[in-house]
Amino acid sequence: MEALPDLASMSDAQLKQLIEELEQEERDVSYRRRLLHGKIDILRAELVARLQTSGGRSVLDQVDVDRLTEILTGKAAPPA
Repeated sequence: MEALPDLASMSDAQLKQLIEELEQEERDVSYRRRLLHGKIDILRAELVARLQTSGGRSVLDQVDVDRLTEILTGKAAPPA
């Protein structure tokens, strides 16, 4: 955030203009925040729906941990 200019050297008209610009910027930021919150809500709802469908199991439940360990330690070739 940038510092305020020398307010004592600004005219009344310049001060009013600066106030209007900052108020518009605040409205823009507020709008963006509301959009982000909406997207977060949609993503959370999707996650809850997926967890309900899977019975709360993680997608990692399908991973063969022993096989993955072998692959990562170099004891087995990765799947083709």
